[in-house]
Amino acid sequence: MAYNFNQTKEGVKKVNEWLVRELGTIRTGRATPALLDGVMVDSYGSKTQITHVAAISIEDAKTLRVTPWDKSQIKSIETAIAASNLGVSSIPDASGVRVICPDVTADRRKVLLKLINEKTEEAKVSLRGEREKTWNDIQKREKEGEMSEDDKFKCKDELQKMIDEGQRQLLAISEKKQHEIEN
Repeated sequence: MAYNFNQTKEGVKKVNEWLVRELGTIRTGRATPALLDGVMVDSYGSKTQITHVAAISIEDAKTLRVTPWDKSQIKSIETAIAASNLGVSSIPDASGVRVICPDVTADRRKVLLKLINEKTEEAKVSLRGEREKTWNDIQKREKEGEMSEDDKFKCKDELQKMIDEGQRQLLAISEKKQHEIEN
């Protein structure tokens, strides 16, 4: 009997997506709208994600343009960006807020590279957890007689190939981000 690895594949995919999201929030000196994803704006008495009250676009390599749908929100958007500790400067104007990303210093670059390695390691741990969960299920099925011992070891080999590919993808994501920071 063949084992259905769909849950494992989905788990590997989710781990990869998580790492992409986490590394997307790390500022590289290049302006990206994802940089402001975690910013919460005080909008009409409640905290709202900035993407729900404004459009964020890239003006140039170091500058973002935040254009609120309601111009009365400009001041609260500027305040939220300043309070977010992202290390960026915000300049309000008539149509919205310009967000300027300064160059990354050598010391900051070292800290960011360390953070990337920590996030990558977290993702690897999650991947190992997915492998462990699937392997336990395969062993359980073999004990219950749903598959032979040979099938169990074939499944183990296939599982390991899947996890190895997932780890290669994680490393590629991590190396790409490290390259962005180093250059």
